[in-house]
Order: sequence, then C-alpha cells, then structure tokens
Amino acid sequence: MTAAVRQIDPPEHRFADELAFLAGADAGRRPPGWRMTPRNVVTFVAGSAGVPVDGPGGRRVIAPKFVGERALVERCVVTLAGERGLLLVGEPGTAKSMLSELLSAAICGTSALAVQGTAGTSEDQLRYGWNYALLLAAGPSEESLVPSPVLTAMRDGAVARVEEITRCLPEVQDALVSIMSERRVSVPELAGRDGAVSYAAPGFCLIATANLRDRGVSEMSAALKRRFNFEVVPPIADFDAEVALVTRQAKASVERGGADFAVDEAVLDTLVTAFRDLRTGRSAEGWEVERPSSVMSTAEAVAVAASIGLSAAYLPGPDPLSLLPGHLLGVVRKDDPADAERLLAYWDGALRRRAEAGARMWRQLWEHRDVLRD
Repeated sequence: MTAAVRQIDPPEHRFADELAFLAGADAGRRPPGWRMTPRNVVTFVAGSAGVPVDGPGGRRVIAPKFVGERALVERCVVTLAGERGLLLVGEPGTAKSMLSELLSAAICGTSALAVQGTAGTSEDQLRYGWNYALLLAAGPSEESLVPSPVLTAMRDGAVARVEEITRCLPEVQDALVSIMSERRVSVPELAGRDGAVSYAAPGFCLIATANLRDRGVSEMSAALKRRFNFEVVPPIADFDAEVALVTRQAKASVERGGADFAVDEAVLDTLVTAFRDLRTGRSAEGWEVERPSSVMSTAEAVAVAASIGLSAAYLPGPDPLSLLPGHLLGVVRKDDPADAERLLAYWDGALRRRAEAGARMWRQLWEHRDVLRD
C-alpha cells in the first residue's frame, strides 16, 4: 500500500535519510536520550558549510535548513543539552517554529509533541486529560488518562514544543513552572496507584516560541521566565540569503499545487527588496521609508511569491510584476487600514526615485501605482 501524500512533511520524514546518516556519522559523546551528537544537531540545522561530512556509506554535504547565524543554533543546542527550557522569541515570520521543529527532529526523532498556544488552551493540554467514556465506566486509571504532548515527552525523554506560549493565559502558562522545576507530573486522582507520578526521563526538554510584539499576548511570570533561556530569532540579515529562501519555499509551494514555478529572478529580487525596505524603515540606498504596522516578514514574502507563481501558472496573461502591488496591499492591510497610505507613500518616495533613476523593474512597478488607489 502506497504511503499517503502529505501537503507538508515534518522534518523527521522529509530529512529521514539525512538524520539517519548524521546519527551514525559521529561516535562522540551524546547527552542522555539524544539520537546524535550536539555537533551533528548543529550541522543538521545550519548545514556543513559546503564541507562533506564522513558518515556510514560515504560522504555528503549537508544543506542548511535554517537561514540564520550558526552561533544562534549552537546556543540553542547547548541550552537543550543542559536540559534547560529554550524560548525562541522574535517577530512573526522569522522561522521560530521551523527552528524548533528541526531541533526536535534531530534530537529525539519527532517534532510532533507540540501544543499550540491560544487564549483557549487549557492546563489539561499541558499536563493531562481524561477519556471520559473510560473514566465513567471504570473510574480513574492509567488507561483512562490522556497524556498531553508535554507529558508524553517527559515519559519518553523527548523534546516537547509549545507554540505561541504567550497567547496562553498566565494561569495556564504557569502549569509549566512545576514541570520544568520538579521534572514530574502528579496525578492526584491516581494516588496510591501506578502512574500517580510521572517522572521526566533523561533527554526531556522543552522549546517554546513567542511573538512578543503581537497583540493579545499574556506576560510570562518571572518564575516561568527564569526557567527558560531566551534566544531572539532576528529577520534574515543577508539580502541574497533571503531571496534564495523566498525562491526555494515559493517554488516548493507552487510545485505542491501541481504547477511549475516560473517567476523571473528579477521579480523576486524586487519583491524581497520592497519587503526589506518596508520592514526596516530604510531603503538600501539609505532613504527613509515609513514603516507599516504590519510585520513584513520573510514568511509573508514567500506567500506573495507563491501567489504570483500560481497566478503565472494557472492564470497566464498579466505580467507577474503587475501582481505585486495588489499582493503588497493585501499584506499591509492585515493590521491597520491606514497602512495602505504608508504603502502609497513608499510608492511615491523610494520606489519613484528608483524608477526615475532608470531602473527598469522599478519603472514597470511605478506604472502600476493606480492599483493602490482601487
């Protein structure tokens, strides 16, 4: 029977061969419960810098999967090797979740032990719940208990992930304080029986992510903050690296949609330049740009590039560059309708100056200014 095709494969499946290769490529010391050495976890996430790695059956170059500073990845790995909590913070769209998935897949072989934090997340989702049919039929027992992903990770000595932890209510967040301090979960309903206390197996650790700039966040307590090492994941600094990432991910998205990706490299360069100008509030030439309140993240740039690619594949006709103003308008309007005026000011400022200087792509883009007035 053929395996079901997935829209997106988790990293432990997508990179299964590479993970197996790296697990056998280094006989050095490993923290308890880890599938590979910390050095190879860093190599898996950040790549081997073009240098082949010796391993079972030969040598291979490991491509980077996270675009960012290698030193950041190394600090994350050291934190987890010490069984400390790791909190990845930063603006939306900076690949915090992807980094947490990659680290989990390399360390314990699964990124699936995850809780998505929301205002509706309950303490049960971080500790345990019950199968109420079994509970009513036979009372509290190990069989009727439903462990949370965090409790499963504790028992298995694996990595648990909590996405958007600051979107959970403070009283729910604080359920993690005792878990991270005492490394055990007590189940009072099972007092005196097997399973009344679950202890963390060696290797258990927790990675959380937080968009601290987002609206609707709940401040973490000082007690919980002390149990995490904070690492800020910044936007991609290098222009070429961002263009390459946007191209790669947009191409993968379009190909999952059953089409070929045929967007010119110059269009993608222009797209990423516009995103970076609006994100930083300054153009590459040093001109001031009014920043919209919306986060002009790399993830949004990927979504726009993919949309342009799908339009070119399925609705051919318009110049792909002519689609960019409308998509940019959709991005900036997400938080504040007044951001549409800021985008228009960018068109009349930095973009117009580039067009007047004779840059062909920017001249073409300037001609579609009226889209922003519709």
